[in-house]
Amino acid sequence: MFLLYEYDIFWAFLIISSLIPFLAFFISGVLAPINKGPEKLSSYESGIEPMGDAWLQFRIRYYMFALVFVVFDVETVFLYPWAMSFDVLGISVFIEALIFVLILIVGLVYAWRKGALEWS
Repeated sequence: MFLLYEYDIFWAFLIISSLIPFLAFFISGVLAPINKGPEKLSSYESGIEPMGDAWLQFRIRYYMFALVFVVFDVETVFLYPWAMSFDVLGISVFIEALIFVLILIVGLVYAWRKGALEWS
């Protein structure tokens, strides 16, 4: 039997944790002073007068390396609970996790061949 009242604490937590960021932005928008002068519009460099243009272009390799890192970081998040309950889940879940890891290995090989992991 599925009892919905057991999830009351979950829904209350979800609603409250969703409202906190909206309230923070709303309160800061209402209370913040609106003074747009040259000092406010200048870039901040640790109290030093800004020199040159504030716009810098980064190479795409930094983004590709970060993207590959995030993919494998998320893989760890998905595989950790599986590894903790490996003995209970059985062979079918092992095969699913194996397919998941093989797909990620194919992605790693693709990124490697495209040169996304080279740092030169």
